Amino acid sequence: MDASRAGAQLTVDLGAIRDNYRLLAGMSKGACAAVMKADAYGLGMEQVAPALALEGCRVFFTAHLQEAIALRQLVPEHCVIYVLHGPPPGTAKDFFQYDLTPVLNEPGQLQEWRRLAHKLGRELPAAIQLDTGMSRMGFAPADLSALGDLAGVRPALVMSHLACADEPDHPMNEAQRRRFDSLRGLLPGVPASLANSSGVFLGPGYHYDLLRPGAALYGINPQPGRPTPLRQAVSLHARVVQVRSVCEGDVVGYGAHHVCAGERRIATVSVGYADGWQRSLSGRGQAAVDGVIVPIVGRVSMDSMGLDVTGIDPERVVPGAEVELMGPTLPVDDVAALAGTIGYEVLTRLGSRFHRRYL
Repeated sequence: MDASRAGAQLTVDLGAIRDNYRLLAGMSKGACAAVMKADAYGLGMEQVAPALALEGCRVFFTAHLQEAIALRQLVPEHCVIYVLHGPPPGTAKDFFQYDLTPVLNEPGQLQEWRRLAHKLGRELPAAIQLDTGMSRMGFAPADLSALGDLAGVRPALVMSHLACADEPDHPMNEAQRRRFDSLRGLLPGVPASLANSSGVFLGPGYHYDLLRPGAALYGINPQPGRPTPLRQAVSLHARVVQVRSVCEGDVVGYGAHHVCAGERRIATVSVGYADGWQRSLSGRGQAAVDGVIVPIVGRVSMDSMGLDVTGIDPERVVPGAEVELMGPTLPVDDVAALAGTIGYEVLTRLGSRFHRRYL
């Protein structure tokens, strides 16, 4: 897409993502994977995955089979690709065809994988996920007896997922770690993985053999409210459509929710909720012009929203000029806080109408 034809430009710094991977990998004596689900958290798996492979990443995770098939074309053939949701019924042959490794979460998936192994007359690798308290995915306590018969399956990884790792002092973290230590004894000698992005920062006791960062790679703070060592990898700049002066009592936006308290200058920029810019930022979000914060006024609409640029040099805010919505002045976690959500949602909602630039 031509940058001049788009309403906004999204810049993804692949160098920052590589730096973040290098920092995370250096925190453990084991290996470090990269989570690519949701199109690399909305930033573009087609560009991100090869950059991380160049940095030395050899293990990748996706959520869905379709994502993994696309990823297989982007990374060297020796890379291992795990599919977190396991094999949907009837798809085991696709995993074998594309050299993908399922994460088995329940007895039905285990049986599906065993049937294929029996049909092929060979042992097939798989990761085994154990539920240590999140009650989401993984073998539940009632299902553990199924692990007594793994004929045809070669466990390549035993893993679980932390529920509260972004709260370092939460007692659930230690409870899950202890439960994981106990349960992985069912699969002696199999490499283990527990730490997601936030789990990496809980310390070496959570690292085991493989780290599984996702959000941290893309600059999201793994420990909200604490300083982050990670580089920001994303910036978003919106284009000004028009600027106008308004008088006291004038209304800005749908629903007449914003009434001007005096003479103001309002810049309309071409980003809205159709671009993934959340409607919850109406009247509470911010933008920045040359590092100066300006408020979003009125409702965020489908394709546009208003900014109060009163006091900003008029020559700086003219039709065609760009303003920062996310970047050095407004990191992704700050935007998320204003929207009442988390950085994960902000990034994965980013739409397809932006001109995307990769550094």
